[in-house]
Amino acid sequence: MEKDMTKGSPMRLILGFSIPLLFGLLFQQFYSMVDTIIVGHYLGVDALAAVGATGSVNFLIIGFCMGVCNGFAIPVAQEFGAGNERNLRKYVANSVWLSVLFAIVITIIVVLFCRPILQLMKTPDNIIDGSYSYIVIIFMGIPVVFLYNMTAAIIRSLGDSKTPVIFLTMAALLNIVLDLVCIIVFKWGVAGAAIATVVSQAVAGICCLLFMREKFQILKISKEEWQVDRDFMGKLCNMGLPMGLQYSITAIGSVVLQSAVNSIGSAAVATVTAGGKLSMFLMCPFDAMGSTMATYAGQNVGAGKLERLGKGLKSCTILGAIYSVIALGIVLSVGEYLLLLFLDSKETTILANAQWFITINVCFYFALALVNIVRFFIQGMGFSKLAVFAGMFEMLARGLAGFVLVPIFGFSAVPFANPLAWIFADLFLIPAYIHCRKKLEKLMNRENVQQS
Repeated sequence: MEKDMTKGSPMRLILGFSIPLLFGLLFQQFYSMVDTIIVGHYLGVDALAAVGATGSVNFLIIGFCMGVCNGFAIPVAQEFGAGNERNLRKYVANSVWLSVLFAIVITIIVVLFCRPILQLMKTPDNIIDGSYSYIVIIFMGIPVVFLYNMTAAIIRSLGDSKTPVIFLTMAALLNIVLDLVCIIVFKWGVAGAAIATVVSQAVAGICCLLFMREKFQILKISKEEWQVDRDFMGKLCNMGLPMGLQYSITAIGSVVLQSAVNSIGSAAVATVTAGGKLSMFLMCPFDAMGSTMATYAGQNVGAGKLERLGKGLKSCTILGAIYSVIALGIVLSVGEYLLLLFLDSKETTILANAQWFITINVCFYFALALVNIVRFFIQGMGFSKLAVFAGMFEMLARGLAGFVLVPIFGFSAVPFANPLAWIFADLFLIPAYIHCRKKLEKLMNRENVQQS
């Protein structure tokens, strides 16, 4: 079941690994879109805004959890590339203990402070109760977020990107059914959408866990390997925490921007929610490319094949450029009709603003492609701490938009916040990759001299 990415054509390997990931991400966004579609059409604009108002704080917390899990999987990929099965299993075991600890602590903290956070974000009074009902349930489901993302990341680090997609597809279909039942039949409102999301992800996580235990002989962990090891936990935290913080630091800028949008009113929130949902769907290929490059870089660094790094990065960048053009064509030709999935055709002002939002964003998608490809590549190379600074640049850009541009120019400035953040991040990431590559080459040369 394992897949070695240290041999063969980088372009073919990247395509073969990223396409299943892409389908998984598309389904993940699809059932997220279903939440939005059902909420928007059956519960109204205020309910849509209530869910949308939680987007940035949701990303702040859930993004941290996902980043930590992806970071924990990097040493696993490196040990797999190096062929060191014992260390690989010890990293997996210690990542389990850390995931349990993080899940418990984070859940307790964010559930307790959920409503104060929404109040600090200036969530409009007419939607704050709905926002709280939705996000508090999502946060109660943080343990299942860790369950799915940790197991899926380990499976991917061993070269299998297809299996997590299968289980995520099952979860997406289940989520649609549960959405319809919870919102339309049981009439649980926005809380029903949250319940459907948590239950569906729990099913996907359990399936990944059972599959991982049964199918990967390399993961048959002994009692000795299950023991807590401070050195292994230290390296896992050195990889996982910076990746989690990178998501959270990026999200802080999004929270500032969301607060600025909230201050404009619920109509603006609904506009950004609809445009953002479509944009997130179109961004899925970039997310797949990023996850692919983390595994590709991790395995090749572990195998000591640094000459393959540049070839892989070039291949993926070409793919990112091609898709950026395709995405622009989609938005310019059918973007207005796609937005009708979330909004009623009578909401003409909101529709027009949402179209403006998505068009401006997609024009800068190549900058986003570089952010995902280069950032995850650096993390896969083992420089997670350095990649955190890219998140800081994104935070500064969105903070600038939220504190300065939106108060001056109103909603017209909101669509430019994301492109500004992507450009700021690229200005740091490209030189950072060159630095990391040179540092790895020096380290590798030094080790070769010592061995000689």
